[in-house]
Amino acid sequence: MITLTPKTLSPFSFLCNPIPKHQNQNSKYTIVTQYSDSNSKPTFNSNCESEFQTERGLKFDIGETFFRHESATGRDLGVLAAALYKRSKGKLRVLDALCGCGIRSLRYLIEAEADFVLANDANDDNRKVITENLSQVESGDDPRWAVTLSDANRIMTECYLKRDFFDLIDIDSFGSDSSFLRSAINALKLDGLLYVTSTDGFSSGGRRPQQTLAAYGAYVRPMPYSNELGLRMLIGGAVRVASVLGYRVTPLFSYYSYHGPIFRVMLRVNRGKLPDNSYCHNCGSSQEYSWAELGRMSCPCSDSKVSKSLIVSGPLWTGPLHDTIYITEMLHLAEEWGWAGSGSGTDLDKLLNQMVAESDPRLPFGYTKLDEVASRAKVNSPPLRAVMSTLEKEGYAASRSHIESNAIKTNCSMAGCIRIAKQLQQCSSAE
Repeated sequence: MITLTPKTLSPFSFLCNPIPKHQNQNSKYTIVTQYSDSNSKPTFNSNCESEFQTERGLKFDIGETFFRHESATGRDLGVLAAALYKRSKGKLRVLDALCGCGIRSLRYLIEAEADFVLANDANDDNRKVITENLSQVESGDDPRWAVTLSDANRIMTECYLKRDFFDLIDIDSFGSDSSFLRSAINALKLDGLLYVTSTDGFSSGGRRPQQTLAAYGAYVRPMPYSNELGLRMLIGGAVRVASVLGYRVTPLFSYYSYHGPIFRVMLRVNRGKLPDNSYCHNCGSSQEYSWAELGRMSCPCSDSKVSKSLIVSGPLWTGPLHDTIYITEMLHLAEEWGWAGSGSGTDLDKLLNQMVAESDPRLPFGYTKLDEVASRAKVNSPPLRAVMSTLEKEGYAASRSHIESNAIKTNCSMAGCIRIAKQLQQCSSAE
């Protein structure tokens, strides 16, 4: 393991000071303090073999690291959560366990005003680009950042053994990051934030049930709201690992993006401990079952005690995906920073407002695709706004889904949605 820090004092071994910026009169990096409402396109510096990006006004080099411009929204959400934590607690220490080029670490330092960020990456080739990116942040008497080049589980375990705990741990991994959950929870302070990731869309789609069983303890089969299942599968895995350690985790927000795909969840970890889902292929209804009911699962559309059309997945997290109050605070902060509000119409503004709507406690897990409703009703796909308006007039809860554009979350049954779709078709034909 190699450790890099802006000062020689550090709790980690094998120290090496990064190259001070004044040593290079033709510095490639510039500190940009203003924030922009949008992200600019990649730029290329003809004086070097590095590619530069600008995100929220911060210029950084990506070098040879893997970098997704499309993941900026997930980074925005993480920074907003970190800034809220700093405001409420007065301190913020962050561990960026798989930092890549270091842009998340840089944003935590500058935008969330983190007191200290430990940027870790297992690839020694990324040392120079990470160090130079973070060198934009000046340190006083105490170092504000350090870079380690080690396996993520190893660095988190070392922090735990040294009782060097963090307020926020960000794990932006490929595939499943279930192998990081235990060491991350151990290295986290009580009431701390854990930002986890999964990019395993095949498993959430029910195509690898044995793999999801091994990684998350859930046997997942194909269901129409598979992308939401990916988030619930990830939360459920964290809940089980935390329960073994004597902790409970609660999701503050859950974010899905189609590129990748990316499943990201921000969890709050505290002391304490805290069911099974089914979907009927025949009628399209979804239901929730506890462990005690596993042997008595059936769908109302079937007269028999056992429904052959019933597809069962689980156990999964069936609680809320978002914390309404927390998301509202994030939205207010985004408006304060000019990232949302004032008719900005930005993607982040729309996303946070959709998350607020999705956090209605009356809404069950899953979502209903209007194309499936139309197929079952044998009509054209009804307008989303018209369906939501009718549902609300009839007293049902309804919201858009940030996961699926042509889908709604509602406590109305599939049969009720089919009836409404037919009514809307009849009204349209009469006109």
